[in-house]
Order: sequence, then structure tokens, then C-alpha cells
Amino acid sequence: TVTQSPVKAGSTAPLKNVAACLDVANRIIARPPGVDGLGVFFGPSGYGKTKGSLFVHQKKGALYLEVFDYWTRKLFVQMLLAELDVPNPRGTIGDMMQQAIRLLKDEPNRLLIIDEADVLVDKNMIELVRDIYKGAKIPVLLVGEERLPEKLARYERCENRVSAYGMANPCDLADARVLCQLYQPGIEVSDDLLEYIVSETKGVASRIVASLAEVGQFCAVHGSRTMDRAAYSGAIFTGRAPRRHR
Repeated sequence: TVTQSPVKAGSTAPLKNVAACLDVANRIIARPPGVDGLGVFFGPSGYGKTKGSLFVHQKKGALYLEVFDYWTRKLFVQMLLAELDVPNPRGTIGDMMQQAIRLLKDEPNRLLIIDEADVLVDKNMIELVRDIYKGAKIPVLLVGEERLPEKLARYERCENRVSAYGMANPCDLADARVLCQLYQPGIEVSDDLLEYIVSETKGVASRIVASLAEVGQFCAVHGSRTMDRAAYSGAIFTGRAPRRHR
């Protein structure tokens, strides 16, 4: 097992995808004059995009919206105003949009993060984001699934505003070590077992965390503080449903 500096409990794991999300945010915040400020961070489900965007939210003091499928255009604007500390936002969509843009203009370098941005595209609401950007000229980071850039291509006026892309990638061994230190600090897991977990989970962070929880339970039952692949016979979450043996 490779010894690394301990990760503080309750912190966000410093995975490569967290760094990649922060890089996109930094590029659109520090963009040169005349360069548009829309950024896109995308990748498959389970790769830690939301955790990365929440880290950026805290690190940069950004505004943060997580979009849900039931949201309407009006609810989107109301939630944006709520994030801007406007109590009980009311009025027409146009009135509320103008109010939001006025408030956003007060802090032109403050980042707005919109997670699950695919929902806005699927519901034909992404033009609201373009209007917000066009009106307030603030940096906006869109976070979404792997097909988000492809979906944005259908909205040329939005796609043309994107000046920075970042792609979430599968976790590797180094990421698995960090996740183990963060979520199972009381045990030592060998690299060969971590490599096996990474391979079986296809590097999906959420599956790695679930598998490490199983390793922790296995260690507790067997009274061990160390575990390697040869000794481990517990479950690994692969994302595949179990099959009935005939």
C-alpha cells in the first residue's frame, strides 16, 4: 500500500475529475476580454461531476443550481433568484429574469454553476441560460452527462458561447487510494485489490466507494485492518444486476 497524506474527513476527495472541473471554472472566470464565458464539464453518470462542481461552488463562492426534471421555466428563474437571496420571488418570467440579470451584473466575475444542465436542453429551456449570460456577462459552468456537448450543438447560439470544455474520466488507482483514505480511513487496502476494484467498477467513483464500504465491512467481520485481493472474498459493486445460477 502506498502511504499518502491523509484526507480530512468530510472533505471533498481531491480526485482528478475535481481538478478538471476546477480547471474549466478557472478558465472561464479568468477569460481574456472579448472571450465568451460559458464552460461545459461533462461525463458519464457516477464519475463524480456533482462532487466536483460542489467543490468548485465552495472554492469559488459560486452560485449553484441543480436542475430537476419537474422544473418549469418559471421555477428555474425563481430558484435562481432564491440563490441570489431574493425572498419569495414573484412576477412574470420576464420580470424575474430582468431582476436576476440586474443582480448578477453586480458581481460580473461570480461564477454560476448549473448542474444537470441536460435537463434544460431536453426541456428546451437552455436559451434561458444564454439570455442570462448575454444580459449579465457572468461566467457560467454547465455540468451534465456525456452527451451534453452533442445536445448543445442543436442550439448553435449557445454552443458558440462555449469557450472551455472539460471531460470527466474514470477513476484510476491513485483516485481509488484517495477514496479509500477518505471513506475507509481505518483500514489499509493493498494496491492489487484497489486495482481490481477499479477494473471491476470500470472506474466509476460511486461504485468504488460502495465497494470500499464492503471491504470495510469484510475487515470488521474478520477483525482485520489490512486487506489484499487474495484475502478478500466480499462483494464488489460492478453495476451489473446479479444473475440467478441454474
